[in-house]
Amino acid sequence: MQRNFDKDEVVMKPFDRAQFMRLLRYLAPHKKAMAASIGLMCIAAVAAQFGPYFFKIAIDEGIPNRDFQLINYLGLGFLALAFVNWLCARWRTLIMSRVGQSVLYTMRMQLFSHIQSLSFRFYDSRPAGKIMVRITSDVNTLNQLLTNGVVNMVSELFNLAVIVVLMLSMHTKLALLSFTILPILGVFAVALRPQIRRRWYKVRLKLSNINANLNESIMGIRVTQAFVREQKNQRHFEGLNAALRDSCMDAIKLNALFMPIVEIIAAVGTGLVIWYGTGMIRTGVLTVGILVAFLNYLWRFWAPINMLADFYTQIQTAMASAQRVFEILDTKPEIRDAPGAIELPPIRGEVAFEHVNFGYDPDQVVLRDFSLKVKPGETIALVGPTGAGKSSIINLLTRFYDPQSGRITIDGKDIKKVTVESLRSQIGIVLQDTFIFSGPIRENLRYGKLDASMQEIIDAAQIANAHEFIMNFPEGYSTEVEERGAKLSVGQRQLLSFARALLLDPRILILDEATSSIDTETEILIQEALARLLVDRTSFVIAHRLSTIQNADQIVVVDHGRIMEQGTHRELLCRKGIYRDLFEAQMKPGLVGS
Repeated sequence: MQRNFDKDEVVMKPFDRAQFMRLLRYLAPHKKAMAASIGLMCIAAVAAQFGPYFFKIAIDEGIPNRDFQLINYLGLGFLALAFVNWLCARWRTLIMSRVGQSVLYTMRMQLFSHIQSLSFRFYDSRPAGKIMVRITSDVNTLNQLLTNGVVNMVSELFNLAVIVVLMLSMHTKLALLSFTILPILGVFAVALRPQIRRRWYKVRLKLSNINANLNESIMGIRVTQAFVREQKNQRHFEGLNAALRDSCMDAIKLNALFMPIVEIIAAVGTGLVIWYGTGMIRTGVLTVGILVAFLNYLWRFWAPINMLADFYTQIQTAMASAQRVFEILDTKPEIRDAPGAIELPPIRGEVAFEHVNFGYDPDQVVLRDFSLKVKPGETIALVGPTGAGKSSIINLLTRFYDPQSGRITIDGKDIKKVTVESLRSQIGIVLQDTFIFSGPIRENLRYGKLDASMQEIIDAAQIANAHEFIMNFPEGYSTEVEERGAKLSVGQRQLLSFARALLLDPRILILDEATSSIDTETEILIQEALARLLVDRTSFVIAHRLSTIQNADQIVVVDHGRIMEQGTHRELLCRKGIYRDLFEAQMKPGLVGS
């Protein structure tokens, strides 16, 4: 199943003053650097614009009078201005690079910190690829606007002002004649530049689709080859690749059209100035030096105009990126500490669900008036069909979600009234879908307890029966595992995940299908370890393999969000109800251990 991520992406958005002012706040800590950069650009602009005026003096005074000393001075002056221009540009580049990297750092850290605090419901409705684009592509777009965009706009406005003043001071009529073609250029710039930028932005979106497809294809290569999907995937990739090629050509064609139009318009304006200026030279009203310098200024006049038109479209694109970035930053974590929340003291492990109603979608209830009391140290097994609400129970206990009504208490304290950190730090979780981070095995085990000693790590691994296979690696606990634990088997990854949870020494332990991918021999060892470990520790075990939960203190059969049966293994078998039917179905020949 392949997805395109550009269907709901806004490419450009009208200027939003409130968002723009919010963006400018990121530059507030760099006021001095920004002022210095603008100052350097203004100095460079003045230095650059005096070059044509030197040509005018050389042509009108130096050459006719054969004043070689003046010409030499003008040449040295021109070199000095070029050096000043280079020096200002160099320092400006260094300053703005430092500012740009600082702004990038701040925005990305702010986004990364915020997304880590957001609730699971936020991620349920957004593909990971789109969130990554916000932190990378959209932040880069905003950074370009805040650093180069804003500074260049100020610089080009100053450049334009200097050029206009010099043109008007040299010859007012020629200047006014030159400006007559500005409306024509403006029409083309306003019409074409947004289209060009929009097309190049679409190229970026098509490239993002290819990157997302490549990532998905690489991550799922085993499934692809197992189901012989290579040819079909290749055809799909061919379509994405063709879409990128066509988008690139569309952008290139329009881009190639714009500059010739600007050059033709500029050439027409230049032709008018040459025609009119030549006539004035014949009558002695204008000198050759003034005309040459004026033409030089005229060609320089178009660059700021072009840059300002580009800035307008750049800011439209940045507004779309700003909307997406601020949408994330303005999203409030659904699960957060209540005002006046207290630290949850060390718990005994008494858990109570009191008339809890919950649904991931408020219109579709998963748990209905759910009530359950668990004594400290009890092992509770949750059994039932897929979608019955078993995982929702532990999601609520760990406050990954909050119920719509009812409450959950631990040792009599409402978990909504204690800090999330103090709650989760006392709960250990082992999920069916284990996630192993790239890095040494010891750091994966230490993930939830950074100050754990090496002996504590080894003890947890031994209890989880992971120590033996870890030591079979040449580097033992220092063995580097690849992304998602690619070097490990599924069973080994689950054993590491099990040891990682045990290292926390949690008072409440949650096992969500934690033994589903472990072979029978290892499972027996795990059960023996759990028999020792779960003493005086409250545990919730979700398992479809009923053979693994026969020693649970309570087995709770859940269906359609309600408790259908509750009791010990022996009690439920005697009732001849749902649990007995499930157990006997699994105990049939060929299904044992399934």
